[in-house]
Amino acid sequence: MLIEVLKSKIHRALVTDKSLDYEGSITIDKKIMKAAGLIPNEKVHVFDVMNGNRFITYTIEGKENSGEVVVNGAAARLVKKGDILIIISYAILTLKEAKKLRPKIVYVDKNNKITKIRR
Repeated sequence: MLIEVLKSKIHRALVTDKSLDYEGSITIDKKIMKAAGLIPNEKVHVFDVMNGNRFITYTIEGKENSGEVVVNGAAARLVKKGDILIIISYAILTLKEAKKLRPKIVYVDKNNKITKIRR
């Protein structure tokens, strides 16, 4: 049996910009992605704490240490600059693997600088 479980979470990331004229995705500071164990083009679920909107997209690596979190494409209509997001990825694992998985949770401050990483 396979189950889907939390793999990574970026908690309370601030939207630094949005770009409607793009194919679609979310650009995230490379350092934050690395800390969360995310890779470019990985599927993520995004939850906007400010308005309740939720969407699914994929990651694009942003400039390291830039603090950027940019929502691109159609999803840009769902957020405002300054909104707070929770960004989550999941893994599909066997039950045995899932019991051993320790999700990486990255906490960031109001400038999207990492304050804590929980593994």
